Amino acid sequence: MVDTVNSLVARLHEVLVALLTDGATAVAPGRDGSAGLHDVVARATALGPDGTWLVGAGHSSLFGLAVARGQADQAVFHLDAAVTAGFNDCVVLHADPIRPLHHDPRFRALYERMRVTQADLDEFHWLHQEMQTMSREAQQASVDNIGRLDTGVSLLPQAPLPTREPNTLGVLITRIDLAATQTALRQAAVKADFQRSSGNTSLSLIDDSWDHPRATRDAWHADELDTRRQQAAEARAFVERPGAGTTLVPCPPLGSLTYPG
Repeated sequence: MVDTVNSLVARLHEVLVALLTDGATAVAPGRDGSAGLHDVVARATALGPDGTWLVGAGHSSLFGLAVARGQADQAVFHLDAAVTAGFNDCVVLHADPIRPLHHDPRFRALYERMRVTQADLDEFHWLHQEMQTMSREAQQASVDNIGRLDTGVSLLPQAPLPTREPNTLGVLITRIDLAATQTALRQAAVKADFQRSSGNTSLSLIDDSWDHPRATRDAWHADELDTRRQQAAEARAFVERPGAGTTLVPCPPLGSLTYPG
């Protein structure tokens, strides 16, 4: 099968979802998922200019893995390759795990190479805010499902990805990160819900003490929560700010941004 940009986007999404799902082992040497990322980088490189931003996406993820393992030299190496390929997400570079690198002159030099537009910077803030928001939604949904006696399964709603034409291809990299986060969180939520639902189904078959009226109320309440969450997710959709600049400028000074929390 001949690689295309779309097929490699799908492959990268798959690799990132696996990394997010298997986070407990993702930072263990030899079991860190880096093989899949290196494969994406190699195949994207073979696509030529069309695949350059995917090369940046692979290296930016490898940068994140190196940071998680405390490998500063590897982190700088992959960030260099990512920036060269178009990575310019200055917002994520202000996340807590990355802040220790701010004192590394090599990191600072790479940061100063990046350029961004105000319109793209607005979207970077939104993309990372949505990752945090959906993570909180998933945690709250898990709490809300404790003790549910119905056998229904709820999907975790997700905000639509932005469709604006970005000024820099680096935005596409972070969109993939958000899409992978959405998929991983939804898969985890559905898996847990299926386990609860299956347990309740078994209980209803073997135990006459199962509370049918309560199960009905729980199902109604879950549907109500699902509707509210879906409406909230749709309301969070990115809206481009009128007049946001589209001229490439240096990223805001290192240390001046606050990662969405």
